[in-house]
This record gives sequence, structure tokens and C-alpha cells, in this order.
Amino acid sequence: MSKYCVIGAGPAGLASMKTLLDAGLEFDCFERTQDVGGHWNTDYEALHLITSSKVTGYEGHPMPDDWPIFPSRKLMLQYFEDFAKEFDLKKYVSFGVSVEKVTPLPSDGPTGSAGWTVTTSDGKTDTYEGVFVANGHLWDEKRVEFPGEFTGKTIHSGSYVSTKDIQGTRVLVIGSGNSGCDLAVDTAQNHFETDIVIRRGHFFQPKTFFGVPRAELGWMQEFTFEEQDLIARLMIRLSVGTHENYPGMPAPDHRTLADGPPVVNQLLLYWIHHGRIAVKPGIEKFAGNTVHFTDGTSKDYDTILYATGFHASLPFLDEEHIKRRDGVPLRVGAAVVPLGLEKFYLIGMIGPRGPQPPVYPVQAQLAVEMIRLHQNAGGFQPIAGPLEKLQDQESRIDILRPIWLEQVEHTKSALSFLADSQKAPVTA
Repeated sequence: MSKYCVIGAGPAGLASMKTLLDAGLEFDCFERTQDVGGHWNTDYEALHLITSSKVTGYEGHPMPDDWPIFPSRKLMLQYFEDFAKEFDLKKYVSFGVSVEKVTPLPSDGPTGSAGWTVTTSDGKTDTYEGVFVANGHLWDEKRVEFPGEFTGKTIHSGSYVSTKDIQGTRVLVIGSGNSGCDLAVDTAQNHFETDIVIRRGHFFQPKTFFGVPRAELGWMQEFTFEEQDLIARLMIRLSVGTHENYPGMPAPDHRTLADGPPVVNQLLLYWIHHGRIAVKPGIEKFAGNTVHFTDGTSKDYDTILYATGFHASLPFLDEEHIKRRDGVPLRVGAAVVPLGLEKFYLIGMIGPRGPQPPVYPVQAQLAVEMIRLHQNAGGFQPIAGPLEKLQDQESRIDILRPIWLEQVEHTKSALSFLADSQKAPVTA
């Protein structure tokens, strides 16, 4: 038993397969849909990257130079399709097959130390040395509950495709993160009467400064992270103003960009200024088609779009094996290792701010280094336990990239220490 299982053929699954292939390790991949690309296959049509094409590809595999700075959903799908084709990854994938159950093999040691059985929707059960979980964290829709009942149409951002999904003409968007802003802009640009609920103020960051994506402003790298945050806030104030310039917009409840969720969208502000989008406060209750707000006002809507996030779900693993905080699995090892589980690697269940595809090969390579430690130990080397003693437990999905990169370096050092311990002579 030396084969590995990869769950999902999205961006994280593709990176996992390529890393395993480079390491000479055998694997099977299971993808419940009919193609590679993960959520990019089902995201809304108006979606574009908020990070530039120059920095968002896998390391060593840049996007074409003639692509736009912020590629569309279709172009991103093409990128992942081309990546899979270049390395012939599809031949390892069972498409249309979902993983139904992942169970640790019986062992006297830590959970997972003897390997895992994987049961799939085609009725098969196979045994694997380890499992790379790349099922994503943007698919299990989360909805906020409010008193009363809304009798119009409701759609979550995870199911929304285009304005063709909307019933009527009056739209309320609940949620003001990047997806919520995108949906509000999409409906406003298509002449729907659009309101958006913003309970917590944001620093709305432009995609570019001086026409250049922020990540490509080389001179910014000469400053510390804290100084970059200050400079960015000053440039935001110069280019888009403050919350006071946009009717109904609450003030940010955080002082720096680092302290709040990243919202990269200027078009929302543009359409607020043009009267196409209005800002609403929190929701008090529903009553038929009427939404009552916390400021005592109310308004009728035909469709509500929920942009309220997703659950971090592992539906194939019994919850007794998962330790959570705030609904998110607790992890160590740069968010690769769930607490208490060996040979079970989470690839992509974290979103360090900035481009996401470059994150996945880094995590996959850490997992391969853990596999090498197991192999050098003759089958098993405790890793989860030692890392839990050495590192803080991580429960965040949204995390500052410098913090995550520190976790990566600390994990590499810890794995190097474990490798040196294997070589140390045994003394009486």
C-alpha cells in the first residue's frame, strides 16, 4: 500500500497531483464533476480575478502575457485546463465519482497512522497510504437566518450564475464581501433596482494604484508590512475617499487593512455614486416580500441574493475525527495537518491574502515532505502530535500572507528537525 488518494480536481487538487507526480508517488484522484477547475466551473459569469494574472498562476507556469490583467472566469478555467493537459493529469482522475467516506484503518497508534480506506460513489472501497483533501471551501453554502419568512426568490452566491436567475426587478444583496459586491455590481449594471446590506464598514481597495496592480508595485516592497498597510490606506483615501463620501456607508470598525476582511472593489462605489446601488443597514426581520431594517425602515424586494459565505466542510469524514473552532477545522503545519490526524493532508483550506493558486503547491510539497518522513521511518513517523506541541492551532481561512508564510517556514524547520532526529544515533 503506497498509493495516495486526491479528493478533488480543482486548483488545489491539480497542484497536489502535479506535486505527487514530481515526487514519483502513485495516486488516484476523484472528482465529482465532469471536469477540472473546481468552483471556477460554477462561479457567476461576472467573476474576474482580483489579483493580477502575473502573480496568480502556479509557480513556474505563468499565465500568457497577452491575457488581461484580471482574467475572467472562463480564462481561469482555460488556465487550469491547459495545466492539466500539459502534465497529462486527467488520466489520473475518475470524473463523475465523489468520495463518500474516508475512514482511518485500525491502528494502535494515532488516527490515520496505518492509512485510510476510501469509499466512492461508484461503490468501490480502496485502501490508501494517505489522503490529500482538496475538496475546496467555497461550495457548502452558508445562509444567515432572520426572523420571519421572505416569500420572494432567494439565491446564494454559490448558486448564482447571472442576472437571468433573478426574479422581478428589485434586488437585495446580503453580504458585502468580494462576492456580495460583485453581485450588487452585476445587478446594478443590468438595470435592476439594487440595494446591499452593509453592517460592517470596509476599506474598499482598488484593484490598481496608478493603473498598476498593487502586488506589482515593486517600490512598495521596500517598506515593512505595517508601512505598506499605511501607504495603501493613504492611497485609498486619495483615490476613493472615505465612507462619508457614500450615502449610508458605515465607517470601518477596524483601523488597518490587516484588521478587517479584504474587499477589493471600486465599481460598487461607482454605482452608489450613480444611484444604481443603495446601502442598507442590518436586517431586523422578513415579512413576505418586505424586509425590515434595523434603522426602522422597510422595503419590498423580489429577489434576495445571499453572499454570506460557506461552511468549511469535510462531508466524507466523521465529525468525531475533526476538532473545530468557529466551525473551521483546527490545523497546524501551515494549515495542512488537522489536529490528531496523520497522513491526512488539507490542501487549500486556507486563503492567505493575495493570489491563491501559488499557495497549493507549497502546501502539497509540505505534505510530500511529511510522506518522506514516514517512508524513512519504515511506514510511520509521528508528525501531527509533534507539530501540535510546537505550533499554535490555526482556525482561520482568511489570514495575512506574511503570517502564513511564517507558518510555512516554521513547519519546514520542524520537519527538518524530525528528519535529523531519525538520523541521530541511538545511545544507551
